Amino acid sequence: MKLAITRQRGLSMVELLVALAISSFLILGITQVYIDNKRSYVFQQSQANNQENTRFAEYTLSSWLNKAGYRRAPDQLLEDAFPKVAATSDCKEFIEGAAITGLKSDTETGLCVRYQPASATELDCQGNTVKVVGAAASKLAKPFVKPDRAEVVIMAIKFVPDAELNKGSLQCKNLTGTAPAFEELLDGVADMRFEFATGNGKLLEKKLNETTPWGSSADGLVRAVRYSMLLGSRTNQRDSDSKVYTDWIATTTGTNKTRIENGDGRRVYQVASSTQTLRNMMP
Repeated sequence: MKLAITRQRGLSMVELLVALAISSFLILGITQVYIDNKRSYVFQQSQANNQENTRFAEYTLSSWLNKAGYRRAPDQLLEDAFPKVAATSDCKEFIEGAAITGLKSDTETGLCVRYQPASATELDCQGNTVKVVGAAASKLAKPFVKPDRAEVVIMAIKFVPDAELNKGSLQCKNLTGTAPAFEELLDGVADMRFEFATGNGKLLEKKLNETTPWGSSADGLVRAVRYSMLLGSRTNQRDSDSKVYTDWIATTTGTNKTRIENGDGRRVYQVASSTQTLRNMMP
């Protein structure tokens, strides 16, 4: 008796279902790995952008604060180099001998700086050649020669907030330039604070207040400046809570706090801060 030999053609239903189940698990695993890697990459990119902005902000602000009160002739008195200047539409009044003052509007965050240009080819914060007044150009080539009293650069730096936190910017303007207008130096700034250390109210007093030297007002003879800057990425860049964000909000009040809370959107944050002594204003 001969046995009938049957050959299998194709897969059985059970085999097909098993294969589909295994493939589905593999696809799900690969997809999850891809999503995790993409999320990590986006987070790292956001942090890298914040860090780059931090370095640029610290370099920029430090360089301009180092210029505050600069005199080409070291023996020139501050009172002679920096006479009293009336308030403008951007800056408050500069008292005699002061190199720092506040912005005209108390609702704005920033400061105004003045200094003597080191050379006729020096550039301002907007990348333009500084304006040299009167016969000062001939004196620029002569070290330690007192320049004209009018030969001073006045620069305004301010933080411009935005409801989209990553679109807030740091801007500057050379008030002594030709057709001055604010130009953006840096974006991605969610919030910013300035504090000023001043003397005890006497014009020629060299000593800082010992009890509470730091305040939000730049009135008086400012000797040091410190700032804190909250940098933010685009929305939906993080999954968990941000301690940087929580700590910053804890010390923020009013409409500014509301603006940051409403604009959070799971951004990645970083804080840049520094304290800068105005070395040109030291005795």
